[in-house]
Amino acid sequence: MESERSKRMGNACIPLKRIAYFLCLLSALLLTEGKKPAKPKCPAVCTCTKDNALCENARSIPRTVPPDVISLLFTSNSFDVISDDAFIGLPHLEYLFIENNNIKSISRHTFRGLKSLIHLQIMGYNVKPGKVILHMLIADVEVMPVYIEPLDLRGNSFNCDCKLKWLVEWLSHTNATVEDIYCEGPPEYKKRKINSLSSKDFDCIITEFAKSQDLPYQSLSIDTFSYLNDEYVVIAQPFTGKCIFLEWDHVEKTFRNYDNITGTSTVVCKPIVIETQLYVIVAQLFGGSHIYKRDSFANKFIKIQDIEILKIRKPNDIETFKIENNWYFVVADSSKAGFTTIYKWNGNGFYSHQSLHAWYRDTDVEYLEIIRTPQTLRTPHLILSSSSQRPVIYQWNKATQLFTNQTDIPNMEDVYAVKHFSVKGDVYICLTRFIGDSKVMKWGGSSFQDIQRMPSRGSMVFQPLQINNYQYAILGSDYSFTQVYNWDAEKAKFVKFQELNVQAPRSFTHVSINKRNFLFASSFKGNTQIYKHVIVDLSA
Repeated sequence: MESERSKRMGNACIPLKRIAYFLCLLSALLLTEGKKPAKPKCPAVCTCTKDNALCENARSIPRTVPPDVISLLFTSNSFDVISDDAFIGLPHLEYLFIENNNIKSISRHTFRGLKSLIHLQIMGYNVKPGKVILHMLIADVEVMPVYIEPLDLRGNSFNCDCKLKWLVEWLSHTNATVEDIYCEGPPEYKKRKINSLSSKDFDCIITEFAKSQDLPYQSLSIDTFSYLNDEYVVIAQPFTGKCIFLEWDHVEKTFRNYDNITGTSTVVCKPIVIETQLYVIVAQLFGGSHIYKRDSFANKFIKIQDIEILKIRKPNDIETFKIENNWYFVVADSSKAGFTTIYKWNGNGFYSHQSLHAWYRDTDVEYLEIIRTPQTLRTPHLILSSSSQRPVIYQWNKATQLFTNQTDIPNMEDVYAVKHFSVKGDVYICLTRFIGDSKVMKWGGSSFQDIQRMPSRGSMVFQPLQINNYQYAILGSDYSFTQVYNWDAEKAKFVKFQELNVQAPRSFTHVSINKRNFLFASSFKGNTQIYKHVIVDLSA
């Protein structure tokens, strides 16, 4: 009976508890209503009406502008920065005028939250409108609607360079009304209407070689090769007598040692891959020259052949090439009693195939393919550079399977080396001279013709290189900075665009790994240097 009575009393208390809860809630609501914040007052630096606000002599954007303002004008103020969310809390603002201020920068999200804005005027202040305005105008609902019309940018000083390319592109696509604005510079665009420019008027992609890595040893020749789906670099070190092999470290993003071949007075380490087998021709000033094979089972290089010591006495350069599925290499011999000789692969080794000439002290040999009129097919040629005669051009004879002497390059004595490159099917050569002018020449069907001269006192390398779609030529010097030239397609000539500080350079080699492009610069007196090829978008 007692428990039943208690249960009835508990049920009777439930309505009383609900009433008490309701009374407490009502009291809280009444207290809250009594403390409702007042609408923001007009800032002291502004003059406000019901819908408008005019702000002058302010040191910063005021944060207490009434939220119902529809039109807002800032003029003759002293603040120089407009930060992110500067106009937050003004959901009804439709017209914003920023005139005759001393602003130096505008943040990217300055205008975020202005979802009702239909007219923006930015004029007569020091800041050059940057990409922030573009971000405002594109379809980004987080920032503001795109239907801002008109946009007034008059009174600003516009330098029509790559930094303004975005505005030119936007003006060509927008439906908004934009008052006429003009360029103040550069000189070729001064007083030009920005609306009349096109993105084609701006060449904003530039390149440069940025220092990436130093290798603490001197070097002469540098070559790159692919082997078993990896890229490698081999460097000839004359003083230690080594061929140093490098591989790319995918974790550290640098080149590291892979292996080496030890010899004496090594001047050239020339790799050649035949049917997936790697061979390395090692040319030495003393101790003879040799051919090594990479033994994949022993994971090391094994010497398999000596090169004729009676013919190759003082090797200076090696070139490898392939004609009609046959592999060859040629050694330029610079001694008074040596023979520049071509060697051919016979399936087991390389054997003497042809001696081009004796006792001419050849310093360089270049393999290239050119068309001799009236032929239409490219024919293999060799160009030999010598300290005792003008460069000599040899042509491949298909019937005899030999190179035959054709002609020389006139008026070009003391050419140390010749290297070739192609532009739109035309064949050019860079001729290096230690004293006098180096040259760029173009093949004209029966001979090479002068295109360009470069002052080159102390030069022993004038190396053309193609990286992606960019054609370069790099002129090294023992007495001054290395000059990097870029090919100008309109002028059909090289133009200077960068200097590199390399001590006594002897070779420049392009190495491409994992879509990264590098320039290796050998040095006879200092460290071997690695530069990264960097593409810079000036309009970004």
